[in-house]
Amino acid sequence: MSTVRVALADDERMVRTALRVILDAEPDLEVVGEAATGAEAVSVVQQLRPDVVLMDVRMPEIDGIRATEQILSTMDEPPRIVVVTTFENDSYVYDALRAGAAGFLLKRAGADELVQAVRLVARSDSLLFPAAVRSLAAEYGRREAVTAPPWVARLTGREAEVLRLMATGLTNAEIAGRMGVGPATTKTHVAAVLGKIGARDRTQAVIAAYESGFISPG
Repeated sequence: MSTVRVALADDERMVRTALRVILDAEPDLEVVGEAATGAEAVSVVQQLRPDVVLMDVRMPEIDGIRATEQILSTMDEPPRIVVVTTFENDSYVYDALRAGAAGFLLKRAGADELVQAVRLVARSDSLLFPAAVRSLAAEYGRREAVTAPPWVARLTGREAEVLRLMATGLTNAEIAGRMGVGPATTKTHVAAVLGKIGARDRTQAVIAAYESGFISPG
Protein backbone atom coordinates (compact mmCIF):
# COMPACT_ATOMS: atom_id res chain seq x y z
CA MET A 1 0.00 0.00 0.00
CA SER A 2 1.35 3.43 -0.94
CA THR A 3 1.82 6.00 1.80
CA VAL A 4 -0.96 8.57 2.25
CA ARG A 5 0.56 12.02 2.73
CA VAL A 6 -1.42 14.20 5.18
CA ALA A 7 -1.37 17.90 6.03
CA LEU A 8 -2.80 19.28 9.29
CA ALA A 9 -4.48 22.68 9.62
CA ASP A 10 -5.50 23.76 13.12
CA ASP A 11 -4.75 26.88 15.15
CA GLU A 12 -4.05 24.82 18.28
CA ARG A 13 -0.54 23.39 18.40
CA MET A 14 -1.55 20.67 20.85
CA VAL A 15 -4.26 19.45 18.49
CA ARG A 16 -1.82 19.29 15.59
CA THR A 17 0.72 17.46 17.74
CA ALA A 18 -1.84 14.88 18.87
CA LEU A 19 -2.99 14.28 15.29
CA ARG A 20 0.60 13.93 14.08
CA VAL A 21 1.45 11.37 16.77
CA ILE A 22 -1.57 9.24 15.88
CA LEU A 23 -1.12 9.38 12.12
CA ASP A 24 2.66 9.00 12.00
CA ALA A 25 2.34 5.82 14.07
CA GLU A 26 0.65 4.14 11.10
CA PRO A 27 2.93 2.57 8.46
CA ASP A 28 0.79 3.81 5.55
CA LEU A 29 0.22 7.38 6.78
CA GLU A 30 2.67 10.31 6.96
CA VAL A 31 2.14 13.88 8.14
CA VAL A 32 4.08 16.07 5.72
CA GLY A 33 3.08 19.57 6.87
CA GLU A 34 1.19 21.72 9.35
CA ALA A 35 -0.59 25.07 9.29
CA ALA A 36 -1.93 27.27 12.09
CA THR A 37 -4.19 29.55 9.98
CA GLY A 38 -6.46 29.16 6.99
CA ALA A 39 -4.17 31.25 4.78
CA GLU A 40 -1.16 29.23 5.85
CA ALA A 41 -3.10 26.03 5.11
CA VAL A 42 -3.63 27.12 1.51
CA SER A 43 0.08 27.87 1.10
CA VAL A 44 1.24 24.64 2.73
CA VAL A 45 -1.10 22.49 0.67
CA GLN A 46 -0.15 24.18 -2.60
CA GLN A 47 3.54 23.72 -1.82
CA LEU A 48 3.53 20.17 -0.41
CA ARG A 49 0.60 18.68 -2.37
CA PRO A 50 -0.58 16.16 0.25
CA ASP A 51 -3.17 13.49 -0.49
CA VAL A 52 -5.43 14.38 2.45
CA VAL A 53 -5.87 17.54 4.51
CA LEU A 54 -7.40 17.63 8.00
CA MET A 55 -8.83 21.16 8.11
CA ASP A 56 -10.17 22.86 11.23
CA VAL A 57 -13.41 24.73 10.49
CA ARG A 58 -12.64 27.81 12.58
CA MET A 59 -9.19 29.35 12.18
CA PRO A 60 -7.65 32.86 12.08
CA GLU A 61 -7.28 34.94 8.89
CA ILE A 62 -9.61 32.79 6.79
CA ASP A 63 -11.70 29.91 8.07
CA GLY A 64 -11.58 26.31 6.95
CA ILE A 65 -14.47 26.80 4.53
CA ARG A 66 -12.74 29.59 2.61
CA ALA A 67 -9.44 27.73 2.73
CA THR A 68 -11.14 24.66 1.27
CA GLU A 69 -12.64 26.73 -1.55
CA GLN A 70 -9.28 28.32 -2.36
CA ILE A 71 -7.43 25.01 -2.41
CA LEU A 72 -9.98 23.30 -4.63
CA SER A 73 -10.25 26.22 -7.05
CA THR A 74 -6.52 26.79 -7.52
CA MET A 75 -5.11 23.26 -7.81
CA ASP A 76 -5.44 20.98 -10.82
CA GLU A 77 -5.21 17.87 -8.65
CA PRO A 78 -6.33 19.01 -5.19
CA PRO A 79 -6.15 16.81 -2.10
CA ARG A 80 -9.10 15.28 -0.34
CA ILE A 81 -10.12 17.64 2.47
CA VAL A 82 -11.72 16.50 5.73
CA VAL A 83 -12.97 19.29 7.96
CA VAL A 84 -12.48 18.81 11.68
CA THR A 85 -15.12 20.22 13.98
CA THR A 86 -16.39 20.19 17.55
CA PHE A 87 -20.08 19.92 16.65
CA GLU A 88 -21.40 17.66 13.89
CA ASN A 89 -24.81 19.32 13.49
CA ASP A 90 -23.32 22.61 12.47
CA SER A 91 -24.09 24.83 9.50
CA TYR A 92 -20.34 25.47 9.17
CA VAL A 93 -19.81 21.77 8.53
CA TYR A 94 -22.50 21.67 5.87
CA ASP A 95 -21.07 24.79 4.23
CA ALA A 96 -17.66 23.09 4.17
CA LEU A 97 -19.13 20.03 2.47
CA ARG A 98 -20.85 22.25 -0.08
CA ALA A 99 -17.52 24.02 -0.63
CA GLY A 100 -15.97 20.72 -1.64
CA ALA A 101 -14.78 18.95 1.52
CA ALA A 102 -14.90 15.18 1.17
CA GLY A 103 -16.23 14.70 4.69
CA PHE A 104 -15.89 15.78 8.27
CA LEU A 105 -14.50 14.41 11.51
CA LEU A 106 -15.33 15.30 15.10
CA LYS A 107 -12.49 16.51 17.31
CA ARG A 108 -13.51 13.99 19.93
CA ALA A 109 -13.06 11.08 17.52
CA GLY A 110 -10.83 8.29 18.73
CA ALA A 111 -7.50 7.37 17.18
CA ASP A 112 -8.91 4.37 15.28
CA GLU A 113 -11.73 6.46 13.84
CA LEU A 114 -9.30 9.16 12.75
CA VAL A 115 -7.01 6.70 11.01
CA GLN A 116 -9.85 4.92 9.23
CA ALA A 117 -11.35 8.24 8.10
CA VAL A 118 -8.07 9.32 6.49
CA ARG A 119 -7.70 5.99 4.74
CA LEU A 120 -11.30 6.03 3.55
CA VAL A 121 -11.20 9.48 1.96
CA ALA A 122 -7.82 8.70 0.40
CA ARG A 123 -9.41 5.70 -1.37
CA SER A 124 -12.46 7.77 -2.42
CA ASP A 125 -14.51 4.56 -2.45
CA SER A 126 -17.22 5.40 0.05
CA LEU A 127 -18.98 8.23 1.83
CA LEU A 128 -17.52 9.26 5.19
CA PHE A 129 -20.21 9.02 7.91
CA PRO A 130 -23.22 8.81 5.54
CA ALA A 131 -25.82 9.02 8.34
CA ALA A 132 -24.32 12.29 9.55
CA VAL A 133 -24.25 13.69 6.00
CA ARG A 134 -27.93 12.78 5.61
CA SER A 135 -28.72 14.50 8.91
CA LEU A 136 -26.92 17.67 7.81
CA ALA A 137 -28.71 17.62 4.47
CA ALA A 138 -32.05 17.30 6.23
CA GLU A 139 -31.23 20.26 8.47
CA TYR A 140 -29.59 22.63 6.02
CA GLY A 141 -29.83 21.23 2.51
CA ARG A 142 -33.28 22.01 1.20
CA ARG A 143 -34.72 25.10 2.81
CA GLU A 144 -37.26 25.78 0.06
CA ALA A 145 -38.85 24.10 -2.94
CA VAL A 146 -36.57 23.93 -5.95
CA THR A 147 -36.92 22.88 -9.57
CA ALA A 148 -35.12 19.65 -10.33
CA PRO A 149 -31.83 20.40 -12.12
CA PRO A 150 -31.28 19.04 -15.65
CA TRP A 151 -28.96 16.27 -14.50
CA VAL A 152 -31.83 14.45 -12.78
CA ALA A 153 -33.50 13.73 -16.12
CA ARG A 154 -30.19 12.67 -17.67
CA LEU A 155 -29.57 9.85 -15.18
CA THR A 156 -30.37 6.37 -16.43
CA GLY A 157 -32.32 4.02 -14.17
CA ARG A 158 -29.14 2.22 -13.15
CA GLU A 159 -27.32 5.49 -12.47
CA ALA A 160 -30.19 6.72 -10.31
CA GLU A 161 -30.01 3.49 -8.32
CA VAL A 162 -26.25 3.86 -7.93
CA LEU A 163 -26.65 7.41 -6.62
CA ARG A 164 -29.17 6.29 -4.00
CA LEU A 165 -26.86 3.48 -2.90
CA MET A 166 -23.89 5.89 -2.79
CA ALA A 167 -25.91 8.05 -0.39
CA THR A 168 -26.18 5.14 2.04
CA GLY A 169 -22.39 4.95 2.20
CA LEU A 170 -21.87 1.73 0.26
CA THR A 171 -18.51 1.09 -1.39
CA ASN A 172 -18.24 0.24 -5.07
CA ALA A 173 -17.89 -3.44 -4.19
CA GLU A 174 -20.99 -3.32 -2.00
CA ILE A 175 -22.97 -1.51 -4.71
CA ALA A 176 -21.87 -4.14 -7.23
CA GLY A 177 -23.07 -6.90 -4.93
CA ARG A 178 -26.39 -5.20 -4.29
CA MET A 179 -27.02 -4.61 -8.00
CA GLY A 180 -25.64 -7.92 -9.23
CA VAL A 181 -23.06 -6.38 -11.55
CA GLY A 182 -19.28 -6.44 -11.74
CA PRO A 183 -16.98 -3.94 -9.96
CA ALA A 184 -15.87 -2.43 -13.27
CA THR A 185 -19.48 -1.79 -14.27
CA THR A 186 -20.17 -0.13 -10.93
CA LYS A 187 -17.10 2.06 -11.26
CA THR A 188 -18.33 3.15 -14.70
CA HIS A 189 -21.78 3.97 -13.31
CA VAL A 190 -20.28 6.00 -10.44
CA ALA A 191 -18.09 7.97 -12.85
CA ALA A 192 -21.12 8.64 -15.05
CA VAL A 193 -23.15 9.89 -12.08
CA LEU A 194 -20.39 12.25 -10.98
CA GLY A 195 -19.97 13.52 -14.52
CA LYS A 196 -23.67 14.20 -15.10
CA ILE A 197 -24.06 15.97 -11.77
CA GLY A 198 -20.79 17.86 -12.21
CA ALA A 199 -19.63 16.65 -8.80
CA ARG A 200 -16.01 16.43 -7.70
CA ASP A 201 -16.60 13.32 -5.60
CA ARG A 202 -19.23 11.14 -3.91
CA THR A 203 -19.87 13.62 -1.12
CA GLN A 204 -20.64 16.43 -3.57
CA ALA A 205 -22.92 14.11 -5.55
CA VAL A 206 -24.88 13.13 -2.45
CA ILE A 207 -25.19 16.75 -1.30
CA ALA A 208 -26.52 17.64 -4.75
CA ALA A 209 -28.97 14.73 -4.62
CA TYR A 210 -30.47 15.99 -1.37
CA GLU A 211 -30.50 19.67 -2.31
CA SER A 212 -32.24 18.94 -5.61
CA GLY A 213 -34.91 16.81 -3.95
CA PHE A 214 -33.77 13.73 -5.88
CA ILE A 215 -33.31 12.07 -2.46
CA SER A 216 -35.60 13.03 0.39
CA PRO A 217 -34.03 13.23 3.87
CA GLY A 218 -35.37 10.77 6.38
